[in-house]
Amino acid sequence: MSVTPAVLRRIMRELTELRTNPPEGIRVVTNEDNMLDVTGIIQGPEGTPYSGGYFRVKFKFTEEFPAAPPKCWFATKIFHPNVSDAGEICVSTLKKDWKSSYGIGHILVTVKCLLIYPNPDSALDEEAGKLLQENYESYCQRAKLITSVHATPKVPPTEFTDKASSASDASSVPAPIPLPKTSASALISTPIAPASKIASPPPSQPLQQSASNTISISSSLSSLSSGEKGKGRLPSPSPLGTADSNVASSGAANKSVKRGAAAGVVGGEKRKKALKRL
Repeated sequence: MSVTPAVLRRIMRELTELRTNPPEGIRVVTNEDNMLDVTGIIQGPEGTPYSGGYFRVKFKFTEEFPAAPPKCWFATKIFHPNVSDAGEICVSTLKKDWKSSYGIGHILVTVKCLLIYPNPDSALDEEAGKLLQENYESYCQRAKLITSVHATPKVPPTEFTDKASSASDASSVPAPIPLPKTSASALISTPIAPASKIASPPPSQPLQQSASNTISISSSLSSLSSGEKGKGRLPSPSPLGTADSNVASSGAANKSVKRGAAAGVVGGEKRKKALKRL
């Protein structure tokens, strides 16, 4: 059924808000061919027999919306006192307590609260309502069984996984490291050193003079300066003196040579005299 442009704009605005900021455990999907074909997905609340399940709620809008509530029903089978076998929902918000300010999100939040606090006094499923009042443990076991069979998929709906993965990806991305700001003029004015200067090792330090060298150099300089002042030239070096041991040894050698020569002369004269006698 077609609706007025004002109603269509109202529905589109609500759907956009629900996609941007969905309530906890609630998502909405639409048919690409028909934007009025809206389906809400409710995640089973923790601590209830519906935990782990995902329940789809269908919407049908009329020309009277938002003055009158839309028609809603469970498309997923559920064992609940306020939900009939056909999926019809018994809640006062969709009947006498409806207000034009309510919308799709308000309806889905109300139905989720109904999963937490069922009302057996206005039961559409008499068996579920009676079991809830008489034996709560048996009611929970039956509701868990129906939830595990009809409402628990092997993989959660993409509407929930996409939201969780995008949030985890956003938190795992490290914050960018800010780079130091450098003005263009500073980059232009900064000279670039040649490669030879960059690669050259630092200059070696000069050798330090020891105290003895410094003293001897200073005394030599002072003696030179005093000599120049006195004579105008450097003093000539004195000849090397002869050691006493060298003089004594050389004198003894000369005496021995003279004695040997004298002995040779005397022996020669004696031989000449002996020959003459013969």
